[in-house]
Amino acid sequence: MEEKTVINNSAGRKSESETILNKYYSVQFALNCMGPVYLFKLRDIPLNGLCILVKEDSSVLKQMEVGDILDMEYNPPESSDPSTLLKTKITSKNCHDCFTGHFLVELSIIDNQGDL
Repeated sequence: MEEKTVINNSAGRKSESETILNKYYSVQFALNCMGPVYLFKLRDIPLNGLCILVKEDSSVLKQMEVGDILDMEYNPPESSDPSTLLKTKITSKNCHDCFTGHFLVELSIIDNQGDL
């Protein structure tokens, strides 16, 4: 496995997000082996980068913590294409003015098991 370097400037973040969004439409994950599988559409929000939008009263939002590293399955737009499992870190959880009643959960891919 190859570790991916996270770039902290907005240009690097934007480039990484665009690359991911060109290949993947959604992400799914479970918080524990017995829990439900959650499915979210991937988004690229300016100044936040790669994110998912989660309702503020959702149980998944309450269980996710900033710094958590999860195995997330990234799904391509076409269901016939294979998914890719990527280790992903939760880097922030913030409310956003444009999405009342929701939080933006920022994601950062830290390790990939396939090609981006």
